[in-house]
Amino acid sequence: MSVLSRTSVLSRTTARTSIRRVSILGIAATMLVLGGCSSDSSDDPASTIVRTTTSIAGAGVMGIERDTATACPTPTQADPGAGPGVKRRVVHTAGETEVPSDPQRIVVLDSVSMDAVCALGLWERVVGAATGVDSPQPSYLGFGISEIPSVGPVSAPDVNAVKAAAPDLILGSSPASDGLYGQLDAIAPTVFAGADPVYWKAQFALAGQALGRSSAAATELDRYQQDVVQLGDALNASQTQASVVRFGSKDLQIEGPASFAGQILSDVGVRRPPAQRLTDATTAPIPADDLSAAEGDLIYVLFDGPNGRTYGTEIMKSDQWQDLAAATDRRVFVAEDEIWNGNGMTAARAVLADLKGTLNGYAS
Repeated sequence: MSVLSRTSVLSRTTARTSIRRVSILGIAATMLVLGGCSSDSSDDPASTIVRTTTSIAGAGVMGIERDTATACPTPTQADPGAGPGVKRRVVHTAGETEVPSDPQRIVVLDSVSMDAVCALGLWERVVGAATGVDSPQPSYLGFGISEIPSVGPVSAPDVNAVKAAAPDLILGSSPASDGLYGQLDAIAPTVFAGADPVYWKAQFALAGQALGRSSAAATELDRYQQDVVQLGDALNASQTQASVVRFGSKDLQIEGPASFAGQILSDVGVRRPPAQRLTDATTAPIPADDLSAAEGDLIYVLFDGPNGRTYGTEIMKSDQWQDLAAATDRRVFVAEDEIWNGNGMTAARAVLADLKGTLNGYAS
């Protein structure tokens, strides 16, 4: 990997330093002065600056103390008119299906669908779930969900295991193979709500319909919209240009405004640096010999698995990365990939919690 000279990078990053960076530093300096005039830490405005204590290559790691005990709320109410024997028609990505109005035994085929089930408080009705490679279920959904019996891997669900679970509804994002939908629909009504995180809100609404919770899903979406506005106002989010990048095993990508995390930042009112305001793509590559497109008032970093973390750590320790203004200011944060590169209401709320603690914060 070619490395730019410290002088050329420093001059470029200085030119690209925003008003927001200056204002943050000014606020921090004011806080430190005020702190020096008071012996009572409760009167020290600097004590309100959020700082993280665990780091990777100088970047603060978010989510270390994430409380997953309340990730899944109490069960939401079924739609009006629901009851035993009542069925409703759902149009979905694989066809049309008559589903029970209030399913009691659910099989879930992937983490996106599990996120929706969790968000609507129905996880205890799940009698079987397809599992991932690295962990049974995403850790942000809580321990209880990880204990749900497996029906095989997400990439190839075991049809016999699904049948043995005796579900009255099967919920997934997209069929893992040709012919799978027909096999599953012969066991129980099966709905595929879609897998592209660009359309995560519509997919959550469709999952809610399949689960007999159209009204509850709509309420959750409305509450999310209210919460992002309130959070944006509280954080003065429009004054920040946040970078979001993801390291693969050998590359670095911009996560643009249409990505899952990018949409949530936009909903909160956070702006993106000019180089990351993608209009025709969800992601875009950043060349290893010019990291300037990764710059922002702060940088959120994602790692695509262990290999992504290895490559990312190497780059983040380089002079070129360390010369980025956000790195110099210790305003780089590592996000959980399964959340920020995820899909679903529960993941979206976890992103909001991360933003609340870091958008105006520093890694210590």
